[in-house]
Amino acid sequence: MEALATAPAPSRPGPPPPTRCSHLRRPKALATSKLPRRVIAALHMDGPRAAPLRCTPAETDAVATTSDQTETAAAVEATELGNNGAPAPAADAPAASIEGLDGIKIRRRPVTGPSVHHVGPFQFRLENEGNTPRNILEKIVWNKDVEIWQMKEKMPLYRLKGPLDNAPPARDFVAALKASYDRTALPALIAEVKKGSPSRGVLRENFEPVEIAQAYEKNGAACLSVLTDSKFFQGSFDYLEAIRNAGVKCPLLCKEFIIDAWQLYYARSKGADAVLLIAAILPDRDISYMLKICKILGMAALVEVHDEREIDRVIGIAGIQLIGINNRNLETFEVDISNTKKLLEGERGQLIAQKDIIVVGESGLFTPDHVSFVQDAGVKAILVGESLIKQEDPGKAIAGLFGKDISPVSSAV
Repeated sequence: MEALATAPAPSRPGPPPPTRCSHLRRPKALATSKLPRRVIAALHMDGPRAAPLRCTPAETDAVATTSDQTETAAAVEATELGNNGAPAPAADAPAASIEGLDGIKIRRRPVTGPSVHHVGPFQFRLENEGNTPRNILEKIVWNKDVEIWQMKEKMPLYRLKGPLDNAPPARDFVAALKASYDRTALPALIAEVKKGSPSRGVLRENFEPVEIAQAYEKNGAACLSVLTDSKFFQGSFDYLEAIRNAGVKCPLLCKEFIIDAWQLYYARSKGADAVLLIAAILPDRDISYMLKICKILGMAALVEVHDEREIDRVIGIAGIQLIGINNRNLETFEVDISNTKKLLEGERGQLIAQKDIIVVGESGLFTPDHVSFVQDAGVKAILVGESLIKQEDPGKAIAGLFGKDISPVSSAV
């Protein structure tokens, strides 16, 4: 039976037209969609000229998807224009409290930091409890706020979006994990290209990211994770781009502290097929919003949690495909692999299985016993960096982690 659809009514006025971003005013979702021309033409009409249109069920679904993409694109544009026209917070405003931010564990502050005070010829910034980070996670995010602000000045969103229209499609991160699990009956490996961390310092002095990535792929990694934070983890987007351009076929996860939609487009422009979203630093509404953008860009999103409150929040968000359980507390950096089992026990684990969500175990995994422990708890993929990268041959270290060779060649024999 055909469904009856009408052209949408004009939306409420948005922010004032931009100057430099005027071509973003009409998202390209309709122009690039697979809808028949008669449907597209009808959707562009409004007022008395809008006439009922007979659509097939498939066309009706496509209209709904296109409308959602258009709405999301408009939201991205509004963000680029400056938080829907809302005034920026004062430079000396205190960091936002945890309350009212959907349970996130950090405070946010203006990118300018503490205000500057002048005394005669001298100037100084007054540090106090309200503008001093309380833990390493908060420190990283506050630094990231400043970093993104500076990067967006050099590379505005409209300059990022253009080249992506003709970019090759992203590789299917989720499908790669499922295929590896089916092939080996072991958790699929997301092997991490990681030079250092705040807690461990430099993990590998002789760091050649492309060679490491190629060794991981050859020895059975389903996907790769590439650290891109430079200040705290000594990563780089140059590593991500170099690995992609070197011909590595594994889907690539951009391991970054993402707090702004702009970062999703930037990660995709550098070759990312998936991104990390951390529940401890993102409210539910931001996670939901970013999932929609990832879908438009063809990327997967690994949503990371650490405790019961975070995983319960994330399970309730529509569109979740991957949940990463980090056994490392991002506030203290302490590790406890029993955290994975605790979060997957009982009805919560059953609900995750019913939703067909892939659970990824993260941090503290060094031996075959560790892998077996988290697999028994319900994990179907693991993200491992330190235990591989510190070995003389990171690729061959994969066999030591699983207690057997999991390379595609060994499986084919």
